[in-house]
Amino acid sequence: MSRGRFIALEGGEGAGKSTQARMLADALRVRGIDVLLTREPGGTPGAEAIRALLLAPPGEGWEPRAEALLFAAARADHVARHILPALDAGTWVVCDRFLDSSRAYQGGGGGLRDEDILALHRIGSGGLLPDITLLIEAPPRTVEARLARRDGGESDAIGGRAAAYHLQVSAAFRRFAEAEPNRFACIDSAGAPEQTHALIVRALAPLLDAAR
Repeated sequence: MSRGRFIALEGGEGAGKSTQARMLADALRVRGIDVLLTREPGGTPGAEAIRALLLAPPGEGWEPRAEALLFAAARADHVARHILPALDAGTWVVCDRFLDSSRAYQGGGGGLRDEDILALHRIGSGGLLPDITLLIEAPPRTVEARLARRDGGESDAIGGRAAAYHLQVSAAFRRFAEAEPNRFACIDSAGAPEQTHALIVRALAPLLDAAR
């Protein structure tokens, strides 16, 4: 049995990652591929509990170091209990956010050093990286309209941060993609979901061809 493939979808708030993750998982199943659709933070009972702490924090919330540690802990449990067993069983994993979100949000937005976040990932998750990371991007006006429809004017503790923070997050994602072009594929999600999905399938062609 061949090992499964690991696909992560990344991007800022309102880029359309969750919609595209669901569409991709459905398309892979139509092709006869076993798929695990999951998300971060989350995916296991422990990681989902940490998700609640992060997105609806008690009291004054978390400072960047504590936030990074919580994300790393959730990811470690997710990888050990969910992602690695699925990959070892030959299942493809489609994950809505992974390591690069920590690098962009707690690093690019929160000011932590990239090497420190990567060190946490090596300790907690053995340095696991996706086979391909799809960076889903859309113009600011498109994102604003999507967030208004999705959230009704209310956001979680991270999504509701200042615009300057989210600009830093977006810039960080772009830097990662430019620095690691062999791991990232940048996907324009300004159009209809079906158009974005077609771009994703095209970017995944080498993986899909190898799976035939």
